[in-house]
Amino acid sequence: MRYLRNSQSPLQQGTRRGRWLPICSTLTALLIAAAALLSSPLMGRADEVPFRIGVIVDMSGVYASNGGPGAVVAARMAVQDFGGKVLGRPIEILSADYQNKAEIASSIVRKWFDVDKTEMAIESTDSAAALAIQKIGQEHKKITIAAGSATDRLTNEACSPYGIHYVYDTYSLATGAARALVPKGDKTWYFIGADYAFGHALESETADTVKQLGGKVLGVSWHPLSTSDFATYLLAAQASHAQVIGLANSGTDTANALKQAVEFGLSRNDQKIVGLLIFNTDIKALGLPVVQEMQFITGYDWNYDEATREFGKRFDAQFHAMPTMIQAGIYSAVRHYLQVVQDLGTADADKVMARLRETKFDDFFARNGHLRADGLMVHDMYLAEAKKPAESTGPWDLVKIVKIIPGDEAYAPLAESRCPLVKK
Repeated sequence: MRYLRNSQSPLQQGTRRGRWLPICSTLTALLIAAAALLSSPLMGRADEVPFRIGVIVDMSGVYASNGGPGAVVAARMAVQDFGGKVLGRPIEILSADYQNKAEIASSIVRKWFDVDKTEMAIESTDSAAALAIQKIGQEHKKITIAAGSATDRLTNEACSPYGIHYVYDTYSLATGAARALVPKGDKTWYFIGADYAFGHALESETADTVKQLGGKVLGVSWHPLSTSDFATYLLAAQASHAQVIGLANSGTDTANALKQAVEFGLSRNDQKIVGLLIFNTDIKALGLPVVQEMQFITGYDWNYDEATREFGKRFDAQFHAMPTMIQAGIYSAVRHYLQVVQDLGTADADKVMARLRETKFDDFFARNGHLRADGLMVHDMYLAEAKKPAESTGPWDLVKIVKIIPGDEAYAPLAESRCPLVKK
């Protein structure tokens, strides 16, 4: 405007205006282009913003074979089978390795919720990380699903209105093993346990059940996570002369302890080695000659019936191994979650949790399942036994189911829950 008010001649003014006309035309063109770009699919319309689910796992450590990369594959299979979209949005699976450190797990999940706008997080981690993740979910009003951790604190003192404990817990693992063995005469126990929240909870639950059934606990040895030498702990267990040596650990720790127990000849001393958390991958790694006839509690066996075999074979085609109960449980949990979101037309955590508590969980993994007020997804568990080598018909034909344990027997009664959300 200043230029129009000066004393220049019309010719001079026209010349000056002439310099600005191309610039104005350029600006106009840029604005039109920007408006077109903003409205284009490249900028992502609201209905094309990915619907994100975070899967946090141990990719290369002690729990990698139980959950790890296979857990991510299972989550992606669930998304593929669901159709790849929910609420009109493409579903995206985020995954991360938390390196068996709760602080790293916390940092990753906070970023997922704060920055990546992730709708739900599911874990196949240890108990300390799971407790931290569930707390973050509560702070953000986001659903978190524990599919690999075992501590029953998740549904007791540390319960959350947005937390779900899906595959197993320390109570179901511990009481099942003790109830299977103590009545048969295996009344004296010694424990070797991982020295962190999961190991302590598993040992405590099993020891309490042993005592309630009239048995006796002769001692316990605690080992650090990812130890390779169990000699000291096994010698102490051997010296106790306990009938049962209970391994309150998991993953590579359990595998190493079992292998070394055989090398020490504990089974020849009429001492029974019982893994309180055993996976088919542990049995496969050790071999049936080492673990034959060992009984344990599980939430899933790929070879149980046609439904479990169908999923197992499809998973094997992608991952080149049969699924563990964690990996099968993650598939099941993601599918049920997506179905409820789709049915409700929203990912609002309060509405989704309310509907999930009304849902019956019944698929190849979860039999006769339901979600309680404390966040525990109760479902049938199984007493399993490792086959003898002569009984096996293939490399993954490792286990036979001895007994079905109904969910209401496998898990602690709701009346005993210490969760503040449970009305008494």
